[in-house]
Parts: sequence; C-alpha cells; structure tokens
Amino acid sequence: MSTSALFEHSYHSLGSDYVTPTVATPVSAPKWLAWNTQLAEQLGWPEHWGHNDSTLNTLAGNTQFEGSKPGAAAYAGHQFGNYNPQLGDGRAILLGEWRRPDGQLLDIQLKGAGPTPYSRGGDGRSPIGPVVREYLMSEAMYALGIPTTRALAAVATGDPVYRQQLEPGAILTRVAKSHIRIGTVQFFAMTRQGAGLNELVTYVTERHYLGALEKARQLDPEATHAQVLLNEVTRALASLVAHWQALGFIHGVLNTDNMLLCGETVDYGPCAFMDTFAAGQVFSSIDTGGRYAFGNQPGIVHWNLSVLAQCLLPLLNEDQDKALALAQSSVDQFPSLFTEIYSARLAAKFGLDAMRETDHALIESFFNQLEKDKLDFTLAFRWLTEVANASLEGTILEELFIPSDGLLNWQEQWSQRRDQATPASSTRMKKANPVVIPRNHWVAQAISSAEEGDTELMETLHSRWQDPFIWQAADAKFAAAPSNEQIVHRTFCGT
Repeated sequence: MSTSALFEHSYHSLGSDYVTPTVATPVSAPKWLAWNTQLAEQLGWPEHWGHNDSTLNTLAGNTQFEGSKPGAAAYAGHQFGNYNPQLGDGRAILLGEWRRPDGQLLDIQLKGAGPTPYSRGGDGRSPIGPVVREYLMSEAMYALGIPTTRALAAVATGDPVYRQQLEPGAILTRVAKSHIRIGTVQFFAMTRQGAGLNELVTYVTERHYLGALEKARQLDPEATHAQVLLNEVTRALASLVAHWQALGFIHGVLNTDNMLLCGETVDYGPCAFMDTFAAGQVFSSIDTGGRYAFGNQPGIVHWNLSVLAQCLLPLLNEDQDKALALAQSSVDQFPSLFTEIYSARLAAKFGLDAMRETDHALIESFFNQLEKDKLDFTLAFRWLTEVANASLEGTILEELFIPSDGLLNWQEQWSQRRDQATPASSTRMKKANPVVIPRNHWVAQAISSAEEGDTELMETLHSRWQDPFIWQAADAKFAAAPSNEQIVHRTFCGT
C-alpha cells in the first residue's frame, strides 16, 4: 500500500503565507506513552503504520511519513483581551491532511516536535504533563459527546524540557477537522492581506460548511462565503460552549487563537472539569482576573465571535454600513442560539421533556444550592438521575454523594415538576449525566506516574473514560469526588 497517496495538502497548497515548511527536530530516545487503537481504526490508518518502532520514530519526529509535508501554520490572536499580531504554531507541526474512509478530511499534527518559525525563541517542545493531560482530556471529551480534537498517540522523547525545572519531554499526535482558528482570520485581516483573507475564507467555508453554502445560495445566489462562514461558526461555537456548560468543563484560555472555526475544542492547557460547583471557578494559574471563569465562557465566546465578524467586514459587503449590519445580525444570533441549545441540554439533565419559562427559576435555585453547600457538580446530577429512575437505593452513589438539607428541600419542588414529565425523560437523564468525568486529581496522578515511566494508570483512565454514562465495578474510586488533600486548584499550560 503506497503511503504517498494517503496524505492530502489542501491547506498547504494555499501557499507559504499560510503554512511554512518546518521539519520536526529529532529526539534521542522515543518511547510509547499511548497509542489510540480505536482512533487509528476510525481513521482507516494503514495496518503497517500501527503500534510499532517505525511509527514511533515518525511520531517522535525522527523520520517522516512518505507523502507528508510538515509545516507550521501562521495565525494571530487576542490573548486575555490583548492583540498579538504574530503567534502561529510555535510548537506544533502539521504533517498533512488525512481522508477518513467516510470521506472526512482531517489534520494530522505533531505537538511538541521542536522549534518552528513561530516559536519566538522558545524550544517548541512540551513537557510530558501537558501531553498526558491533552491525550486523556480530549479522548474523554469525545466520549462525553463534546466536539473536540482527538489524540492518536503520545510519545516520550527521552529528552528533558526546561520550564520552571527540568521535566521529561513528550510529543502528542493530534487529529482535528482542521486547526484553522479565529486567530488565523485575524492574521490575514490585520496584515491587510486582502487576497489572502478572501482565499482563506473561501477555503474554510468550502471545507467545513459546503452544505450550508449551497443551501444559502439556493435562497440567495449572492450569498457570500464570509456571511455563511460567520453564521455557521456562530452556530457551531454556541453549541460547543453549551456542551461545556452542561458538563462543567472549564477551558481555561479562551483566546481567539484557541477557537477553531470547525467548532471543536482545542488546546487542553489549563483546563479542568469542576468538582464542587462554583460559577466563578478558575483553574488556570495565569487567569488571575477570572476572565475565563466557568460562568464567563458564553460571554467570552460571544466576544470572540465579534472579533471574527470585524475581520470579515470587507468580505461581507462593499458598503460599510451594509457589512456592519450583516455582521451584527450574525453575531446577535449567539445569545438565542446558546440559550436554545443549553436549555435543551438542561432539560435532559433535569429530566424534563422541555423547558418552560418557570423552570429557569427552579434550575437557578438548584445551582445556587450546589454553590452554597459546596456540592459536587457531576455527582449531584447523577444523584438526580438515579432518584428519577428509582435506582438509587443500594448503589455506590449513596456512599459517594450525601445531599444537603437544602438540596433535599429543592428536590421536593423538582419532583412536583417531574410529575408532569414522560417516562422517556428519565431515560434521557442517563445519557445526559455522566457517572465519571476526567477528574483533575486522577489526571494529575496519571501525569506523575507517566513522568516516572509508568503509563498503567494513564491506560486505565483512558479505558474507563470511554464509557462515562454507565456504572462499572471499580467506580467507587473513579466516580468519587476528591478528598480535601486530592483537590487540584490550579492547572498549567506547559508552554
């Protein structure tokens, strides 16, 4: 089987302004940390490219796949509200695009493979911790049904990386619908590369939203790529952040360069799932002002979309006033889209057939009670699920979650509302409220073990988190909230 025909390079073909040829820097002693057999099969990865020494060396950057064209992509971005005109892939190298058996085109990227033209003096490497975190978190997110980049492999390099101290290095093989970001659009818009911006927008729209473009042009033959792109990205990101809020996920660094136009979660740096509920919860060690706190995420995504809209103005309409009106109408859709999607997810989580206006106060009082009593977000919802299904008695959950008096009082109101729901709503709760999530303390333990050369816990967690909605025998420890000594208060990006 020839490998040269398996990689495509449609994004590279746009030119060197988009992707700069970059070769990975070899490492001294590569070793497998993880190989994602399931994802390899989904990709239709050639069998002879499997879990072997040849592939190990390639994913470590010591050799190249035949037909790959390694390169680093350019982009800009707002970081904590401050614009940086030149970011780019400082520690990521795009090998090319892979076409899955169902026709889906996907990026294959090495993260932590050495310096690139955009490293800005950095080493382009990653410590093992962020690689283990992203491998575990992204695959757990996929299993939870949240749009996300995927992790095909994790490889230890055998070389140290210096951050605050010397740490073992590693490389992640990441898979995404594409890695094109709001920050990519910013780069071409702000550098006044008009032709480049138009080419980029046309490419992204036809790669990710071709169906929406064709539908729009059936209604309006003059519909532009830019208008369709802005509308579709608004919908995609409204759905994405609704997923996050429904499951208690905190991204940590919602800069515009960390928002993919394809609508997938990317860059698992200082991210975490909440244990005890707190709307103002922050895990990132660098987010000292709480800009990216849990409760702020929908508003920040909305703000990022306004940045995208501003960049697209020249392509929306030649008349500035008309362009502004089109941009505003697209971005103004976000609050209602988010509310609609999030409300549907809340209805499923609370065992309601559909949300009523009066339900908002009931749900708000639930979250207020969780925060007041410092109750675990995930376990509280699973407790509701077992109560609704009359399956709580005699289960592990009775030991793992003790409802407060305030929550029990709230339950009486909820039960009255639930009396009007159909039996199917109880079943939906089981698919909306996970038993296990990637708890921060387990991720931290897996990282510590991997740093010592032991990947057994990493493998165990990856396996367990692939089926998060079903109780399993060992879940007394995997579903439990952390003890006071186990609580992780801060996470780090590793750059």
